[in-house]
Amino acid sequence: MAWRRSAASTPVPRRRPSRHGRHGREDRSPVVRPPLPPLDTRAERFDLAVGTAAEFLRSAWSELEDVSFEVADMPPASDADGIPRWQTLRDEKRIVIFRLPVERLGHPHRDDELHRRMMVEGSVFRAAAEYLDRDPWDLGPERFRYF
Repeated sequence: MAWRRSAASTPVPRRRPSRHGRHGREDRSPVVRPPLPPLDTRAERFDLAVGTAAEFLRSAWSELEDVSFEVADMPPASDADGIPRWQTLRDEKRIVIFRLPVERLGHPHRDDELHRRMMVEGSVFRAAAEYLDRDPWDLGPERFRYF
C-alpha cells in the first residue's frame, strides 16, 4: 500500500527574508572587516623606524634639518668589499638607508620586533654620524642607553 499525501497536507514553501538575494548571498560581509587591523609589512615597519629616528635627529641637530633621509631596497652594484648598509651624499644633502642589507645582514641578539627596530635606528644614527663626522654616541646618548 503506497502512502500518498493529500492536497491539504502539502507544506507551503517558506519565503526567505527580504535581505537575501536571488541565491541567498546578497548581504555578505567584506573580506577584510573593519575591526581587523590593516596589514603591516616589513617595509612599512622599516620606513616607520627610519622616519622616527630621522625626525629625532633633525630636531636634535640643526645640521640635519635640510638633510633628506631616504630608504632604498639595495645599494647599486659595485666592486667594493662588503655590502653597504647606507650611503651619505653630502653634496646632495641626502642619507640613503638600504633596507635589505640592514634587515638581513644585521643580527639582533633577540629576534623580536623591539630589537629589530633598535637595529634599524642604530643604522640611521651611524649613517647620520658619518654624515656629520661625529661619533654615533654623541648624537643621542639617551637613545643608545639599551646597549
